[in-house]
Order: sequence, then C-alpha cells, then structure tokens
Amino acid sequence: MFPRLAASLPRLTLPRHQFRAPVASTTRLSATATVTTTPIAAMAMAKVDTSSQLFKLRSLMEERKVHVYIIPSEDSHSSEYIADCDARREFISGFTGSAGCAVVTLQAAALATDGRYFNQASKQLDDNWTLLKQGLQDVPTWQEWAAEQSAGGKTVAVDPTLLAGPAAKKLAEQIRKAGGSDLLPLDDNLVDAVWADRRPSRPSQTAIVLSDDVAGKSVQSKIADLRQELAKKNCPGFFVSMLDEVAWLFNLRGSDIPYNPVFFSYATVTPQSATLYIDESKLSEACTAHLASNHIHVKPYDAFFSEARSLHAEVAEKNKASGTTTPGAFLISNKGSWALQRALGGEGSVEEIRSPIGDAKAIKNETEMAGMRACHVRDGAALIEFFAWLEDQLVANKAVLDEVQAADKLEELRSKKQHFVGLSFPTISSTGPNAAVIHYGPEKGSCATIDPASVYLCDSGAQFLDGTTDTTRTLHFGKPTDAEKKAYTLVLKGVIGLDTAVFPKGTTGFALDSLARQHLWKTGLDYRHGTGHGVGSYLNVHEGPIGIGTRVQYTEVPLAPGNVLSNEPGYYEDGSFGIRIENIMMVREVETEHCFGDKPFLGFEHVTMVPYCQNLMETSLLTAEEKEWVNVYNAEILDKTRGFFENDPLTMTWLTRETQPIA
Repeated sequence: MFPRLAASLPRLTLPRHQFRAPVASTTRLSATATVTTTPIAAMAMAKVDTSSQLFKLRSLMEERKVHVYIIPSEDSHSSEYIADCDARREFISGFTGSAGCAVVTLQAAALATDGRYFNQASKQLDDNWTLLKQGLQDVPTWQEWAAEQSAGGKTVAVDPTLLAGPAAKKLAEQIRKAGGSDLLPLDDNLVDAVWADRRPSRPSQTAIVLSDDVAGKSVQSKIADLRQELAKKNCPGFFVSMLDEVAWLFNLRGSDIPYNPVFFSYATVTPQSATLYIDESKLSEACTAHLASNHIHVKPYDAFFSEARSLHAEVAEKNKASGTTTPGAFLISNKGSWALQRALGGEGSVEEIRSPIGDAKAIKNETEMAGMRACHVRDGAALIEFFAWLEDQLVANKAVLDEVQAADKLEELRSKKQHFVGLSFPTISSTGPNAAVIHYGPEKGSCATIDPASVYLCDSGAQFLDGTTDTTRTLHFGKPTDAEKKAYTLVLKGVIGLDTAVFPKGTTGFALDSLARQHLWKTGLDYRHGTGHGVGSYLNVHEGPIGIGTRVQYTEVPLAPGNVLSNEPGYYEDGSFGIRIENIMMVREVETEHCFGDKPFLGFEHVTMVPYCQNLMETSLLTAEEKEWVNVYNAEILDKTRGFFENDPLTMTWLTRETQPIA
C-alpha cells in the first residue's frame, strides 16, 4: 500500500543520540537535506535551589512596579514541548515537567501542575515554592492564586506572547474581581533578563520537504481547503501560530523542538496569498524551490507581529473607504497569543476559533493511515527485540543495568528501523517505585538499577517519515505480587473495553473515557491523567483537538474516521509501583446490525504491535471475550512481526512465548 514511499525514501540509520545530554546527532534524509536534533536533558529528581534567580526576578519586578509575575510553560507558539531557550518556567522554578505554570510575587512563589506531575514536582521544588496540585478539591488554580495575590490594586504582568488571548481575557476578569489592577502585558520578558547570557541560543536547523507521496495531500489542496473556511466566514485572513500547523500546511518538517519535527515559524493565509515567516537560513534550496512552486511568499520570522499590525491597518482602511463600519475580523486560533490578538487590533478585530488547520490535520488521509500501520509494525519489532534482550540480560545473564542503559538500548534498536528519524518524546524507563512517577525520566548517574523482582514500565515512541509512535508496556521479570497482577489486569480490561467500543457518529472522547476506567472504578481505583491523546503523522506525538478524557475540550470535537489516538489507562501506587498500558488506535467506520437514526457507527483499529505481559495477567479476572481478544491480538502481532526475527532465535523464543494463547 506504500510502494512509492518505499521506493523514494532511503533506509535511515542514525547514530544514537542521548536525550539526557546536549549531544547533537544528524539524520540523513536525502542527498540534500538533513535534520539535526539537539536533545534536552531529562529531568533530575533532585531539588534545585532557586533563591538566586527569584531574588533577581523580584528586583526587576520592583523596578517595573510589578507585584505578581506569571511564567507559563509554553513558548510563543503554545508548544507543549519547547526548545531549551524557552524553558523559562523550568529555569525559574527547577521543575522540569512539561505542564505547569509559575506565579511569582514579591514575597511568595507558586507552581501549579496536574496529577501527572504531583510526585515529580514535590521532589524538585525547593522551599521557595508552594505546589498547587491542580484538580484537587480546595486547591486554587494558578489563575485564582494570582488573582488573590493582586488584591489591593496590585499589578499582575505577563509576557503576552506566552499567554493565549482567551486565557488573558479570563485572567484579567479574575484579577479585577479580586480587587487587583488590570493584567499588564510586558513586551520584554523578565525571566529572559535574569537568564541573560546563560540562556541557550535559539535553534537554527534546516527544514526539509515532505513529498506529497508521504504527506498524502498537496500544499495547494490544503490551502484551498483553508480558503474555503475563510470564505464561509467572509474574513480577510487566518494567522497560523502553532508550529505543527505550519509544518503540516506547507508539507515541511524541521528539528527546532526536541522530539517534534517542527521549526520556528508563523504563517498567514488570505484569499489572495500565503506567507511563511521564517529565518531564511532554515531554508535549503529544496525548501525554497518547494515554497516557490506552491506560490508561498517568504518573510523574516521576526516580521510577523509588525506584519500583523500592518495587515490590520490595511483592512481597516479599506473598510473605512468602502463605508463598512466594522473592520473585517481576522481569524486566529484560540491558542494564538495575546500578543497576536493585540497586534490585530484586539478583540473586536479578531475572531478566536478552534483552528481549522488543527481540525483538518487530525483526520489522517489514507496515505497517512497506511504509514501509521507500517511504522507501528517496525516500531513493535524494535520493542519486542528490546524486551527479549532486557529479560535475557536481567534474568539469564544476571546483568546489572540501569534505567538509562535500557533506554539507550531501545533507541539503538529503533534507530536501525527503516525511515527512523528520532524519538517522539524522552523514553520513560522506570523500575519499581519510579514507575509510579507518571512522567518519570531517568538521568544518568542518578537513576535506578532495574530490579527484575519489580515492575518495569517503559513508555516510548519514535518519529518515522511515515508516522509517529507511542507505546507503553509494563513488565515483570520475576514473581509479581497479587496487588500488581490485579492492578495490571484491571488496566488491561480497560484497554480492551475502549479498544472494542462501538459508538455512533458524533460521540466525543469525553463520553468514552469511562470505558477505560470502569474496572478500576469498581474497586475504588483511578488514575490522574487522560486516557487518550491525538497523535500526529510524523508530527507532534500529542496532537489536538481530539482526545479521550475528562477535560472539557474533549467534549467539543466528535471523533471521526481518520483520527489517531492513544488508549492508555493506568494505575500508580506512590513509592511502590506503576502500571500503564498504551496502544495507538485509528478511528474507523464499522458495520452494525442496525443503524439507529441513520447515523454511521464508529470503532477503533489498533496499530500497536507489542504483546502484553502474560506474567502480570491474573487471567481469572478476564472474561472469555477478553481472553479471546488478547489471543486474536497476539496472533496478529506474531504474524506481522515474526519476519524481523528469522535470524534471531532469542527474540523469536520470547515473542512466541508472549503471544501464546491464554486459557
């Protein structure tokens, strides 16, 4: 199903790059283009003394007459993963998790994060900080905490490029209700001033072209679809600020953000033109030719906000000349920055919407879906070989291996697979109590030695030219406890319950979440993270707008054929063990006996090809239907991956054992 991809792309073999240290590696993609990744350090679980940077920040705040200063996690593109130069919240707080917000006053400091990071944040924050555990009863949100600190007419400030427009509006209202002054946008970032010459430089790697054979849809076709949306709303243009949306729209990829094949850029699309704002040093001859052939103008990255102001003024002037009283409303994403909203004239001149590019990107075309199936087979083979090797080393050879060594070995095996580009996120390689830290990241020199008598949890993924992977498996190489087996089996039942779901068109991920939690709930257990996230196609491993969980945004967009999501329930006992199982699934239309309301019915197709740990299964808790599901899945895995191990008896023996039918 993918003949042209196989013929046109070389087999990629990469030198290992370790994300725990700033060691660069280069991936050859073609005769003329390379992607270079500079991995960032994985988080250390030690406290960081933040007294010095907080003292300097507060001195600047006093100079600027700022009483409360907000430091979000995101960059100016609302990125989840960020370049080292944008890790302001990590620098000021010492907390390295991907989600959270820091708020600093002249006397106090608070760090807010969600349940994935409670354990990690409590270990990393020093005594200067108060941890706000978001989602727990009676714990204020960071917005509420910031508003409380503003009482008495105090000024709250933020870099407007780092806060979305709707979020800024809501926060300003909370501040005024609490008796504070209005929210102040500071164009110069105070944390950057504290960071000064120690701040890492902005990445400047060259972008690459993703051919239509791989992307499955041309640039002109994507732009034409977007212009149809503009026409429906009779608006003068759409401003694109999300990095993955720019990359997808123009069929380009980059390496400016670790693990995400994107590049620093903005874009505008009007009924007459399309413009990419990017440093020209990032454009190879192939990229320049590609953009020119698709009639894409190129302007400097730093010109974006001034161009936005100019375009707003131009449209306003035209409307005035024609007698139109209301200027045309530009479209921006509801994740677009407050700074962009202000550049376009403020609320009255812009309409903040869920991005039509994000919606289109989330529905994969047939080429992308075929690529997802293919890359998950190759990725599954790498994981199978890794788990067989790890068990052999720990049990048969009595080797002493730490969590980092295991992660490095897995990356080495993945790097040998066709079309491999790099990891899609830092590998979570965790043993025993570390497996209970939901987003744990081992660091060389301070990580644990893998204990074969304890649970081992591995959550990992890769970027391939034909897709993005994300798989979690929990294993035990010794004799698990009854509690571990029960927890594992309840989680597995949740995976099966969601995988086998059939639901009418129009159903959201919010509505399906309980299917994965139901068996844990019956025993009074649960987990503090979402059940599923959208996955990009050789793009960000976490991709909106769809997902499965209890977040309000998961009620907004129904699941549709072509969506790709994770299925990853879990259970965690702090200080003891953690269980998580994760598959990637694609939404597809299914045949049903009836068709109530003339609505199509949908279901899932799983593409992850890695067996579950039979040693951790308490089969007495599985129904006959669930056992049959496991057996059919195992047979599929064996059929699709055994060809990789024709000359590897060790892995073949492990695979045969782990895919044998369960009774």
